[in-house]
Amino acid sequence: MAQRRRDEEVVEVARRQWSIAGQLFALQAMVVTLLVLAGAAGAVWLARSDSRQAAQEEVLAVAQTVAGSPDVRAALTTADPARVLQPYAESTRHATGTDFVVVMAPDRTRFSHPTRERIGEPFVGEIGPALAGRPFTTTNVGTLGESVRAVVPVYDEQRRLVGLVSVGITTRAIDRKLLGQLPVLFGVVAPALALAATGSWLLSRRLRRQTHGLGPAQMTRMYEYYDAVLHSVREGLVVLTTDRRVALVNDEGRRLLGLDADAPVIDQPVAGIDLPPAAAELLDSGRDARDEPIVAGDRVLVANQRTTRFEGAVLGTVLTLRDQTELRTLASELDSVRALTEALQAQTHESANRLHTVLTLVELGRAGEAVRLATRDLALAQQLTDRVVGAVTEPALAALLLGKSAQAGERGVDLVIEPDCRLDDSPLPTGDLLTVVGNLVDNALEAVAGTPAPRRVRVFVGTSDDELVVRVADSGPGLAPERVADAFRRGWSTKSTGRGLGLALVGQVVRRHGGSTEVCRSDDGGSLFTVRLPGRVEQS
Repeated sequence: MAQRRRDEEVVEVARRQWSIAGQLFALQAMVVTLLVLAGAAGAVWLARSDSRQAAQEEVLAVAQTVAGSPDVRAALTTADPARVLQPYAESTRHATGTDFVVVMAPDRTRFSHPTRERIGEPFVGEIGPALAGRPFTTTNVGTLGESVRAVVPVYDEQRRLVGLVSVGITTRAIDRKLLGQLPVLFGVVAPALALAATGSWLLSRRLRRQTHGLGPAQMTRMYEYYDAVLHSVREGLVVLTTDRRVALVNDEGRRLLGLDADAPVIDQPVAGIDLPPAAAELLDSGRDARDEPIVAGDRVLVANQRTTRFEGAVLGTVLTLRDQTELRTLASELDSVRALTEALQAQTHESANRLHTVLTLVELGRAGEAVRLATRDLALAQQLTDRVVGAVTEPALAALLLGKSAQAGERGVDLVIEPDCRLDDSPLPTGDLLTVVGNLVDNALEAVAGTPAPRRVRVFVGTSDDELVVRVADSGPGLAPERVADAFRRGWSTKSTGRGLGLALVGQVVRRHGGSTEVCRSDDGGSLFTVRLPGRVEQS
C-alpha cells in the first residue's frame, strides 16, 4: 500500500507539471504557426508588390497606346478637344479595366476624366518627366484617391509636344484584386498549419511514450540520482543491450572486472572487450544466474544476472557483481577450523571410548594391558603433534595440518607429513598460505575418496632455492594430461556436485604473488600438485 501511495504521488506531481512532450508540442506549434504566418505575410507582401508592378506595366502600356493614337493627336489640335477625347478615354477605360484615362494639355488642363465635372480643371500629380519627353510611372494621390499611374507625352507629326496622357489604377482596386486571391492563399496555409500541427502532435506523443510523461525537472532529478547511485554503489553493474553490446558499466564494475577507467567499452560488443573468461562467458550467454561465483583475476566475485523487460519487451541483460574475495578466504579458514573442531570432537569421543576400555581393564585386574594401550595411543598422537609443531612454526598452518590429519583419519586416509617438511618463517600472508595448503589437501582427500586401500596423501611445505614450495601428492586415480590446463579454472571439478572453486582459489593466490604451479604423476600413482611462490612477496 505504501508503494502504491508513493507511485500515485509521483503520477500526481507529473500531472501538475508540464511534461517534456507537452512543452515540445507547445513550442513546435508556436514556432510552426509563426513560421507559417510569417510565410503567409511574406507571400501577401510579394503578391501586393507584384500586383503593383503589374499595374504599373499595365497603365504604362495603355497610356502609350492612347498617346500613339492618331485620333488623340488630331483631337488635341482642335478647338474643343474634350468633345472627342472624353468618349474615347471612357471607352478605353472600360475596355482596359483601368480607373481613369486622362488626356490633358501641357499646362495640365484636363480634356477627359471619369467625372465629367472635372474636365477643364488642372491635373493633380507629377508630370515633369513627361514634359521632358520621358514616360514614367508613379504613385500619387489625386481626385480619385491614391493610384498607380503612368504619364506619357503626346507628339504631333512635327515632334512637337501637344499634350499628355495619364492612365491610372487606384490602390483600392489593386487591393481588392489582391483580396480576391487571399482564399487561395488561405487554402494553402490552412493545410500547412494542420499538417505541421499533426506532425508535432505525433512527435510529442512518441516522445511522451519514450519519456513516460515525465517533466524536465523530473528527468533532471532522475538523471542526477541515477548518476549518483551508479558512482556510489558498492556493487558492480553491467548492462547489455539485446544485441550483446555494453550499454553501461559503473565505476565498481570496471574495478572488479579489471577494466581501465578510461577504456572505451560503451556500445562495444562483449566479445571485443578484454574481460575475465568467466565473466565474458556469463555475459555472452545471456542466461540467468543467481549468486554464481566467478573468478576475475585475483578476485572471487558473486554474480547475479537477469534479463530485463519493460511492458513485455526485452530490453537487455543486467549483471551485478559483489566482491567475495575476503569472504571466501574467511570461509576457507572457517572450513579449516570447522574440520579441526569436528576432528577434535571425534578424537574426544574416541578418547572417551579408549578411557572406558582402560578403566575396564584396570577393574579386571589387567593393569599391564591397560598401561600398554594408553601409552601406545598417547605416543602416536604426541608423535604426530610433535612432528607437525616442530616442523611448522606457523600456528595456523600447524593447526590446519593437525585438523586435516584427524579429518583424513576419519575417512580412512593416511595423511603423511613429509620428514623434511620445514617452515620457520612464511613469506606468504597467513590467509593465502592456508588457502593454498588447505585447498590442495582437500582436493587430494577428495581424489582418494572411494579408491581401494591403502589411501595415502603426502604433504610437504618448506623452502627451496629461496622459494616457498608446497607439494601435495595423493594415491588417487590421477589427473589426465589433457585436463591439467583446466584444473585451476573456476568451475572445473572432479565431483558431480562440486563448484570448482578450491583449485581456482589456489590459482588466484599464485597469480597474485607471481608464482607457478605444476601437476604431474606422483610416486603413488596419483597426482602431484606443486606450487612455487617467491621467497619475498608483498604483504597485503
